[in-house]
Amino acid sequence: MSKKLFLLDGMALVYRAHFALSKNPRFTSNGINTSAVMGFTNTLLEVLKKENPSHIAVVFDTDAPTERHSDYEAYKGHRQAMPEDLSAALPYVVKLIEGFNIPVLTSDGFEADDIIGTLAKKAEKEGYTVYCMTPDKDFAQLVSDNIFIYKPARMGNGMEILGVKEVLEKWEVEHVHQVIDILGLWGDAVDNIPGIPGIGEKTAKALIKQYGSMEGIIANSHELKGKQRENVETFAEQGLLSKKLATILLDAPVEFHEESFRIGPPDREKLEPLFAELEFRTLGRRVFGEEFNIADAKPQGGQMDLFGNPVEAPGITNITISPAQAAMVVEGGKNIENTPHTYHLIDTEEARAELIQLLSRQQAFCFDTETTGVDANNTELVGLSFSVKPAEAFYVPIPFDQEEAKAIVQEFADVFQTTSIKKIGQNIKFDVLILKWYGVNVAGELFDTMLAHYLLDPDTRHNMDVLSENYLGYKPIAITELIGKKGKNQGSLREVDVESVKDYASEDADITLQLQQVFEPMLTEVKADKLFSEVENPLVYVLADMEIEGVRIDMEQLKNYSAELETDINRLEAVVYDKAGVKFNLASPKQLGEVLFDKLKLDEKAKKTKTGQYQTGEDVLLALAPKSDIVQDILDFRQMCKLKSTYVDALPLLVNPKTGRVHTSYNQAVAATGRLSSNNPNLQNIPIKTARGREVRKAFIPRDENHILLSADYSQIELRIIAEISEDPNMMDAFMQGLDIHTATAAKVYGVSLEEVTADQRRNAKAVNFGIIYGQSAFGLSQTLGIPRKEAGDIIANYFEQYQGIKKYMANTMNFARENGYVETIMGRRRYLRDINSANQTVRGFAERNAINAPIQGSAADMIKIAMIQIHRDIMAQGLQSRMTMQVHDELVFDVLLSEKEQMKALIKDRMQNAIKTKVPLVVEVGEGLNWLEAH
Repeated sequence: MSKKLFLLDGMALVYRAHFALSKNPRFTSNGINTSAVMGFTNTLLEVLKKENPSHIAVVFDTDAPTERHSDYEAYKGHRQAMPEDLSAALPYVVKLIEGFNIPVLTSDGFEADDIIGTLAKKAEKEGYTVYCMTPDKDFAQLVSDNIFIYKPARMGNGMEILGVKEVLEKWEVEHVHQVIDILGLWGDAVDNIPGIPGIGEKTAKALIKQYGSMEGIIANSHELKGKQRENVETFAEQGLLSKKLATILLDAPVEFHEESFRIGPPDREKLEPLFAELEFRTLGRRVFGEEFNIADAKPQGGQMDLFGNPVEAPGITNITISPAQAAMVVEGGKNIENTPHTYHLIDTEEARAELIQLLSRQQAFCFDTETTGVDANNTELVGLSFSVKPAEAFYVPIPFDQEEAKAIVQEFADVFQTTSIKKIGQNIKFDVLILKWYGVNVAGELFDTMLAHYLLDPDTRHNMDVLSENYLGYKPIAITELIGKKGKNQGSLREVDVESVKDYASEDADITLQLQQVFEPMLTEVKADKLFSEVENPLVYVLADMEIEGVRIDMEQLKNYSAELETDINRLEAVVYDKAGVKFNLASPKQLGEVLFDKLKLDEKAKKTKTGQYQTGEDVLLALAPKSDIVQDILDFRQMCKLKSTYVDALPLLVNPKTGRVHTSYNQAVAATGRLSSNNPNLQNIPIKTARGREVRKAFIPRDENHILLSADYSQIELRIIAEISEDPNMMDAFMQGLDIHTATAAKVYGVSLEEVTADQRRNAKAVNFGIIYGQSAFGLSQTLGIPRKEAGDIIANYFEQYQGIKKYMANTMNFARENGYVETIMGRRRYLRDINSANQTVRGFAERNAINAPIQGSAADMIKIAMIQIHRDIMAQGLQSRMTMQVHDELVFDVLLSEKEQMKALIKDRMQNAIKTKVPLVVEVGEGLNWLEAH
């Protein structure tokens, strides 16, 4: 076996893992943020599998001061406090490492860098190839023929191994030890190493190339010019101190004992309960096999601190956490094998009749559909399952022959369509849609357990298996046990024996019923029951009707537009090659960067990615566009390529073969703000800001010549809502007078009359109006508008002077969030903000921005949902043939019979403007046309 040692920089990897998931953190049902542990575990498993080390250790810093703190009191003084969630996760990381039988190393007075450096050099002498696994650039100074930096994969880029050759190239030095001189000159803002003022990375490399070392530069400072000479001579001692601070020590009091570092098998008894406590289902199966069940593995003991001492369970004080974060803990691990149950196969006409009689006597029943696929508008029913009390359920198989299938489903039509019986389900919209294809229109009150949990805990997962394990301590049968893993070889439930499907389907209905009984009182407890029963559940019927209706697509228009885009793409490609003076792969970020920055020299300070290639993202190109028209050509090229592939060529492929129409799928339980999202196609992302993007909307057309499209759009709804909830008199007055809000704001901020407001002033005011509710700073506003930061700061100050009600709203909302741990919309939709009191400025800032914005975005989402429900009811009640077909942000689209046009316009405007009663007038603009673009 080769002697291969991996030394992991524990704290750096844990921080990296935590913040990689900061926008979409992972929580257990008990409220533990497992992002750091999960990310670190994935990284560790990847290394063990791919690199197969013979020896390994993980090294951590301690809180004890080091010699660097003695030399320079401000060392690392600027670092923000560790996020509380990360601090609470560290003991779990340590327990995990120990569970893999990997040593955890620390040494008071020495940083992890020093311990790793010392061990690396000692192991190298013993004939080992050493890999220092870290994202930290400082480790470049350790590299030798047998010591490498192993940078873990990040942001879609693969892992990177740096040896002597790579370090010399990257740092532009002749000897590896010169990395320390560059670090000393340049300084390090993260560790608060001062360096020499005025010397950045590029200058530091040039000076070291010329003079060889920090000492060489200081000795020859007389050769330097101007401010650079002055700084080197004035801050020479500071530079030498910075070099010392940046030097990794190689004499830390640690020994390399081969046997204690040797890799061994993981300790299943330690890891299984830990994985269960952290609810690592997928990781558990990856390590222990498909039989792993978090409900079977009981956590052992209490939590330990970083050094093995018992501590209290992690928690955040003064915060009201969501009910799902305080869910019940259920003893034991339950599953179908060890839990008493009675599941009936209902496979005769007599048995079905008896079941129908039972269902018809209920106030509520739970049901579920089993199908051959996941596209509700293009699949076949395999079976129906029902449950009316826990631990008992019934399964009705549905035959392959579609005439027979419809006949059996029709037997259940009356109980499904009886309005007095409540219907319970998990993601019940799917089941409602399936039954529509079999001629049954489900009616009555609904209770969707997915939506219930979405209101209780909007930021976590809502699928039934997860909810069952978290709330019932029960692991359901996985669908993959019946039809195999995802992929081209995955089967269908149609091919599985009926007994197996009976158990699987019955269990689904049984578990969903039990979850309903858990969630119902919880909704009342957090005052979400009204929102649930009056908005989310009724909306299910509306969305199901919209989805089955679909929308007609003009295939010819898309075909012609695709050809037009192809011509424009080819033309632009030729223009770029001509301006660049060279042919290259325009789709390659690497080649593009080389052309823009090496050949055309558009930016001497161009930034590079971690892999050493130039950054060529949209933000970089937009900043460069004013310097050269070739950059605008490249941006146009990219936009057209994306437009063609993502929309123009993709839309025809989404046309349903049964209907000839496109049927998007709406998601109610994805966006934490309450907004709807959609997929196949994603209507929310169809471009509207560019002329070329708007052309895509031309392809959405009425069903025939007797219909027309109507588009109804809330005007500036978020600004009207902030005026409403802040009760700011100036903003309310502007809306009540029917003034253009951006002109009115500009007049207030700049102290001029409405008539005197210039186009630039209105543009600036518009940016502030929309930016304020997203927590925009003076720096952000200056970047958006291309104005000095001081001017941006003055605009914001004047804004708050004129709109003091908004400033008060923001302060009151923040205080409410800090005290209660959540904010809420006009309708009481809550957004939980567990980081609102964090000592870490970065994570706290993210929570604060959500605190201000969530009530506004969420109220807008509630408003359009209520309008949709009321419009849908009116259409049905009045027997109209017109239909609502699409919802996009603050816009609704209707396929309207020409003879009903005026009636529909009046109905739509009335319902949208009065969805929620407000003092501030709501304005709805309704357009019409022979395609969506015309109507909008």
